[in-house]
Amino acid sequence: MRTILIILLFQVGMISAQETLQLSEGQTSPNATLEDVSWISGHWQGEAFGGLAEEIWSEPMGGSMMFVFRLVADNQVSFYEVGHIQEVDNSIILQLKHFDKNLRGWEEKNETVDFRLVKIEKNKAYFEGFTIEKVSEDQLNMWVLIESKDSSEEVLFAYKRVK
Repeated sequence: MRTILIILLFQVGMISAQETLQLSEGQTSPNATLEDVSWISGHWQGEAFGGLAEEIWSEPMGGSMMFVFRLVADNQVSFYEVGHIQEVDNSIILQLKHFDKNLRGWEEKNETVDFRLVKIEKNKAYFEGFTIEKVSEDQLNMWVLIESKDSSEEVLFAYKRVK
């Protein structure tokens, strides 16, 4: 299943614009709080990888904003993500874990996929390889950098608020 997903990532929804950033060696994340990204909260849906992508983000509470993600294609769940943005060392970090449709984890038990904050703007948060942009009250864009041995591509998730 992971192989199929990786192939899909490289065949569907690629964009060529440079929307994601990386920290330079030795560079630390800028100061930020959850209030700087509280605009992410809400229920979001959009098309991706031949199916429907859905994310639900909580309001900030207890030093984190939690989220769940699922991709449904051909009327079946392809995979889930569970994660959060949390405050750490006067900044924020986005962390997540992937699960297949039967909730079997992709990462090892104590491992997460981490995206450290690179830059924060009023309506845009740049994490390493993951950018979130508030386009309007009802539209959110997320770009994810997908890397392989030979190349890297950015995938756009264009979400609309579910009301």
